[in-house]
Amino acid sequence: MNELGIVAIGRNEGERLKACLASLQENSTDSVIVYVDSGSDDGSVAFARSLGVHVVELDREIPFTAARARNAGASQLQKLSGSIRWIQFLDGDCQLQPQWMERAIECLETDSKLAAVCGRRRERFPDRSIYNALIDMEWDTPVGEALACGGDALFRLSALHSVGGFTESMIAGEEPELCQRLRCAGWGIRRIDVEMTLHDADLHHFSQWWRRAKRFGHAAAEAFQRYGNRDEPVARAQLRGIVLWGGFIPVFNGLLLLIDWRIGLFSLLIWPIQWARLTVAFARTHPWSFAARRSALQLLCKFAEFGGVVSYWSRRIAGRQSTLIEYKSGLSNENESASAPGTDASA
Repeated sequence: MNELGIVAIGRNEGERLKACLASLQENSTDSVIVYVDSGSDDGSVAFARSLGVHVVELDREIPFTAARARNAGASQLQKLSGSIRWIQFLDGDCQLQPQWMERAIECLETDSKLAAVCGRRRERFPDRSIYNALIDMEWDTPVGEALACGGDALFRLSALHSVGGFTESMIAGEEPELCQRLRCAGWGIRRIDVEMTLHDADLHHFSQWWRRAKRFGHAAAEAFQRYGNRDEPVARAQLRGIVLWGGFIPVFNGLLLLIDWRIGLFSLLIWPIQWARLTVAFARTHPWSFAARRSALQLLCKFAEFGGVVSYWSRRIAGRQSTLIEYKSGLSNENESASAPGTDASA
């Protein structure tokens, strides 16, 4: 009887998908595996089928989102096996780590109020770029009760059903939005101190990091629109920081420059002061050179994040559906969670 099902999602992940599926077959031999493909043209579908993995090809006429792919995978799992109790969601650029499934299932079985459990997601190549290193730090969330999980997590199927699954129209931030609904329904989310997955961000250029930050801004705006006025301090804090540093302060600087260029130039000192404050804070746990670059990236990307906020609201006001904001070379960004790109919410 198969109680565990695994849903891997992807689009043109190439060698990363091969490593992903190999890790699933190696570390979860008693599970039913479904791969959901979002319009790949790199042979991903044929490769998955060659391994005996069940494949779902999403209709190309309907906009792709990770949420849609995960829902489709969960639906297919239930068609294949009526005994599924747990669903492990996994992005196609990730590899499952040994011992994860055993520990995660044990956690859900021990606490009937838990809807989902996640572990440590690590970057496979954190030394190849500062962007990969920052993402690896981003994945290192506190152990214990959590507000949300990312794209890799083990879910209790009954909990997922109780809130209707993922919101398929969301292009980013669908995981924390789902977790918010689960918590409102009385379920819990927990992060345990176990290695879960290896992730390959493959970010090497500032332009990619910029687009990723814009995607986060879009997700933050939608999260606030959906539940920011409720008891959700994270959504409010994220949007407040983006609007302050990416919108209000730059406009205020510009107005002062127009009124009196000397006062305007003086007002610009807020940027090096904030950079220095962040650098000192980061340098407590990291080398000064790394802390300085991280601070600079965090401040610069507030402009990109604000662009994402503007994009979300302009499309919403115009009644147009948002489309994926891609940042990987030749890949769709649907495989990423919408956590902040190496920033804290209040910066």
